[in-house]
Amino acid sequence: MNLMANQIMKTKLRVLISDTFDPWFNIATENWIFRDMLTDQEIEDDTQILFLWRNDQTVVIGRFQNPWTECNTAKMESDNIFLARRQSGGGAVFHDLGNTNFTFLSSKKSSEKAVNNKIITNAVNSFGLNSLASGRNDLVVETLEGEKKFSGSAFKETKDRSFHHGTLLINADLNKLGQYLNPNKKKLESKGITSVRSRVINLHDLNSTITHELLSEKIISEFFNHYQSECIVEVLDHQYLQSLPSLNEHYLKMSNWHWRFGESPKFNHQMSERFSWGTVDVYLDVHKAHVEKAQIFSDSLHPEMIELLMASLNNISYTREAFKNSIDQVILEIPMIQDYLLEFEEWILKEIS
Repeated sequence: MNLMANQIMKTKLRVLISDTFDPWFNIATENWIFRDMLTDQEIEDDTQILFLWRNDQTVVIGRFQNPWTECNTAKMESDNIFLARRQSGGGAVFHDLGNTNFTFLSSKKSSEKAVNNKIITNAVNSFGLNSLASGRNDLVVETLEGEKKFSGSAFKETKDRSFHHGTLLINADLNKLGQYLNPNKKKLESKGITSVRSRVINLHDLNSTITHELLSEKIISEFFNHYQSECIVEVLDHQYLQSLPSLNEHYLKMSNWHWRFGESPKFNHQMSERFSWGTVDVYLDVHKAHVEKAQIFSDSLHPEMIELLMASLNNISYTREAFKNSIDQVILEIPMIQDYLLEFEEWILKEIS
């Protein structure tokens, strides 16, 4: 047996499966595994970890993405859809229980994206399909209409460890994917990363026997086969994990509004409307969900209203509550044109939703 085979035989494995569909908790758990549970000794031993998990209905955006330009945030709010921001880069994706998430975690020196991709494609191909890695981040499957994407992935590294995670479309609601990942038709110019839309397909459409449970079993089997080793599959008890202070720190960050929205890169929002009392053009410079500069141009016969509105919208949070509170203060100052201000307020609150 050669040296490489000996090394594979000695590889230590861990397989972890989440028992919750809470997206903030799952992403927090992934971060906790990566930063806290994966010990220095496991890094030294080149331990390979496979983590499998699913989220309830959620839009997950990349580390440097803007939710307002990537998502229909108003519809998400009305439909009670989660918004989550992950630590890694890449584009926005929609998760539901028809989507399976995988994460490979290891030392930086032993991380091999090609190996991880092969484990996934071998598992998929065991169902009689022909899938392969394509481009930098995608897995595609051959169909009668050509190659279609069923998986996208992203990566994160520190000085000594690495993770590679991705999605697997098994039986996801692709109609909802289109509803929530298409932002409203607003004049938003983002300085962050923009998602690239691809032709996607559910694996279940190509083989109706594929389920989350069966595909997970195949992935675990391929993981064991590649490393010529096995381990006990660990089901993570989220009720127990909630008692761990270090994991709760990750959860509090992942679920916090300031992480999900406030970490957004700089963008400009331009809005225009014609009211009975005049035309209004509003320009907002926004960074980290904070309005750094607001400009309003108008042919209104009430310049004092425009001046007060413009001053009120500077240096506030890019939230409906902050806008409403600021405009309500203007109403208190000039109540004689309250009707105009309420009309403006109703319009702009819809625009920033």
